[in-house]
Amino acid sequence: QVQPVESGGGLVQAGGSLRLSCAASEMIFSLYNTGWYRQAPGTQRELVARFTSGGSTYYADSVRGRFTISRVSGKNTVYLQMDSLKPEDSAVYYCRVYHPTLSRYDYWGQGTQVTVSS
Repeated sequence: QVQPVESGGGLVQAGGSLRLSCAASEMIFSLYNTGWYRQAPGTQRELVARFTSGGSTYYADSVRGRFTISRVSGKNTVYLQMDSLKPEDSAVYYCRVYHPTLSRYDYWGQGTQVTVSS
């Protein structure tokens, strides 16, 4: 079972930055879409940013211009650079790696906590 592993969460003051990493050594990320999702207490999990196998990106309106998703070829790692953080960005952030057409290849990490203090 492939398991993406997130790291980089923590506590930061509003206006600060964090960089999250998602690694899955058994996978070739260029063949998969990679998404960062987040879930705050009492809310549904939401898509924050996505990097497709074709290299295109998507950002939720709430983070566009502040967050950047990137992928390093050959390292099987995807990053989420989060700048100008706001308290409302506080959530557990999850990495999802999934094949664009084969639904059985869909893997989630266990999540990393991001807390932004005001």
